[in-house]
Amino acid sequence: MINTLVKPKRLYQEVGLKLYEELRQGQYKVGDRLPPERDIAEQLGVSRTLLREALIMLELMEIVEVRKGSGIYLLKQPTNIKSSDKFEESLDNDDVGPFEMMQARQLLESHVAEFAATQATKKDIIKMRDALELEKQNIDTADQNHAADKLFHLAIAEATQNSVLVDLVENLWERRENSPMWKQLHSHITDQAYRKKWLVDHENILLAIQQKKPDIARMAMWRHLENVKDTLMLLSEHQDPNFDGYLFSTNPVQLPCS
Repeated sequence: MINTLVKPKRLYQEVGLKLYEELRQGQYKVGDRLPPERDIAEQLGVSRTLLREALIMLELMEIVEVRKGSGIYLLKQPTNIKSSDKFEESLDNDDVGPFEMMQARQLLESHVAEFAATQATKKDIIKMRDALELEKQNIDTADQNHAADKLFHLAIAEATQNSVLVDLVENLWERRENSPMWKQLHSHITDQAYRKKWLVDHENILLAIQQKKPDIARMAMWRHLENVKDTLMLLSEHQDPNFDGYLFSTNPVQLPCS
């Protein structure tokens, strides 16, 4: 029976709590490799993305270690939750899971791009082009902050001429930049080639907005953020690289109709 003083705020925290309790039963010793993510997800009855977020949480607590190309290993034997200040702290924070955050961005920003295509001025288009140019210049650098990426998405929000939408998009970016969960996910990603794919996505979004085609702009942004989700999941994979990946087949969000 799970007994903790702090109630989980996020779904990944609930899953992390269940996994923590299972590990505390002593079935695994320090240094043991845990079952593959697929098996753990099936056992707990949760999606792969949700489990990945729960594992990131346990990584930050230094309970497990995720080794790329190898698997998940027990780093430290969990203690009683009520005596674990670190676990209480993990449940008490307001950090959002990276894939849940991406899902929220996909729902919001696809419609922001759609609206921007009806409102954008010449000045807005120039601002988006400048952001893309900066992105091209930085594409082969070690810029992990993705400043140009942020500038492009904010420029689209600003093109709606709606300050509330700008605030919403900016808030999601700020949450990402201040998120330990997001940083931990990216610590497993070494291949930066995906940035060229995202640049093409951005060019398609800009073209649709420039041509004032709202439906195409919405779909282009939707596909872009779907690509981001799939790419992050695949590149942070810790199993065999030929594994079938973690496509979002269990993701409840459906592609919007044209």
